[in-house]
Amino acid sequence: MTPRTFPAVRTALVPIIFGCDSTAALAVARALATEVVLVGLVPVAPGEAISAGSPKARAVRSQLRELAAAGDPPARARAAVRVSTTPWDDLRTAIRQDDPDLLILDWTAHLAALGVTPSEALARPECDLVLVRGPFPAAPRRVLAPVRGGPHAELALRLALAMQPEHMVALHLTPPGAHTDAPYRGLEHVLRRLPEVETRAAVADDPAQKILEEAAAANVVVIGATAQSLRGDGSLGPVADRVLRDSPAAVLVVKTRRPMSAQALDETAGAQAISILVDKWFAENTFEAAEFHDIERLVELKRARNLTISLALPALNEAETVGKIIRTIKRALMQKAPLLDEIVLIDSNSTDGTREIAAGLGVPVYIHQEVLPEWGARRGKGEALWKSLYLTRGDIVAWIDTDIVNVHPRFVYGILGPLLHNASVKFVKGFYRRPLNVGGRRQAGGGGRVTELTARPMLNLFYPELSGVVQPLSGEYAGRRDALEQLPFYSGYGVETGLLIDVLERFGLNAIAQVDLLERVHHNQPLEALSKMSFAILQAVIHKLERRYGKTILEEVNKSMKLIRYAAGSYFLEVEEIVERERPPMVHVPEYATRPGARP
Repeated sequence: MTPRTFPAVRTALVPIIFGCDSTAALAVARALATEVVLVGLVPVAPGEAISAGSPKARAVRSQLRELAAAGDPPARARAAVRVSTTPWDDLRTAIRQDDPDLLILDWTAHLAALGVTPSEALARPECDLVLVRGPFPAAPRRVLAPVRGGPHAELALRLALAMQPEHMVALHLTPPGAHTDAPYRGLEHVLRRLPEVETRAAVADDPAQKILEEAAAANVVVIGATAQSLRGDGSLGPVADRVLRDSPAAVLVVKTRRPMSAQALDETAGAQAISILVDKWFAENTFEAAEFHDIERLVELKRARNLTISLALPALNEAETVGKIIRTIKRALMQKAPLLDEIVLIDSNSTDGTREIAAGLGVPVYIHQEVLPEWGARRGKGEALWKSLYLTRGDIVAWIDTDIVNVHPRFVYGILGPLLHNASVKFVKGFYRRPLNVGGRRQAGGGGRVTELTARPMLNLFYPELSGVVQPLSGEYAGRRDALEQLPFYSGYGVETGLLIDVLERFGLNAIAQVDLLERVHHNQPLEALSKMSFAILQAVIHKLERRYGKTILEEVNKSMKLIRYAAGSYFLEVEEIVERERPPMVHVPEYATRPGARP
């Protein structure tokens, strides 16, 4: 499995200017970006003929070819070298054309050659900007990031993390007598969830001196530019100026292109920093099913970790597809390679022969309404999933829906792969492209309507850490029993959303992974069914918020949905009760501990 890294930026642009040393800027670009773009510039003094720059342009083109071929990643050089008396304007034009994420400039050499002061460079950057005072180390092992919570702190933290140092310190300084530090609150929330970062706090009336003391143990310092208006043309702010001048370590001063507003220093400052958590998680915990196609290797990992694996198939009237699903998975993952220890069907009282097909293929079949009868029988897929924990024995439990038309073993081994490779992962969601049949034609980009119109907006609003989950409602997921048995299960459509939120709150974001299962073809539900699903999911999210804040939001009247009907030339309302209720964690069910096959 290829190790993941946290990409700070996709594209970084570095100017290669005649007569300037771009070594430090280029080293930073290669440390931070997946693609490096080089722009050749030849400044010509006012009054000098432009044609006099021709030999210099040839020298820069030669340098571009050498730099583009060397290093990792290789750089992409723009073909044209610009020769002019206005190199700064030429560079800004190149930025608008290439639209890079980051511009990297040497603090002294580049600014002098471009004929701009630091304050002019920082005034209205065309993209996020880094000013480098080198030399930049080949391996930035110890990185210091002083963060106060200003508008550029998020970028500083993101770039520091992207260097993947062996040790990183986030230094938060407050002036004497300060009782609150509102701008830092958003960053503090993020830093608590980054165990690889050591967070230090100190009171300092001379913040520059404290930063310099800490910099003695670092080889790179990443600091945001001042949020205040720059008064002197040669200044980056009093703290940054002194750190640039006196730091024993390389220094990166960063500024985001995001416009500053009057709210920049209020208590909402730093709230955008949640994207650091989400982006980092997405880069490191998103996989492709093809990464786990070596099933024999997965079997070896299962045996080495002394694990057993169960696959539970929830079903309701899936006679058209359930047979193919069982034959495909059983042949590939039990008969050819013993990845699965058991497959069971959890039926919701089908009437179309689903149970008979499964039983004929040698799969144990249960009707979930008849399981744990002392707990009563509820309708819903979530009820079947909850009771499947009681019926299965595996240390890892996986579920896939039984309406998949294009079933493939990857739907199972894909969601098992991260759990077998990484002991810290406790819950894995599958995602895929979901073609939608509209008017007899298939739209490849369609589907996932409830996901995009209800689930993801709600998670973005109230649980932004989960905003990187591609398909929170997918029916293909797996988890460790010792985690799943501690979680409540909604009985209906809210089960996937509820589990995702509970795993996040109990075990943290890094306990979740997601896997691209490619394309999934299934039978699409009518709009009314999707409306009911959305109603249940909204209830589930609000229930979780009630628990978070200790307040009751939903009243009983909110749990009935008024469906609009049309018949005999008129409209009328029909009321349907859609109540999303929870089952307790399975470890709280007395019968669970004494079930057949339970581990002591």
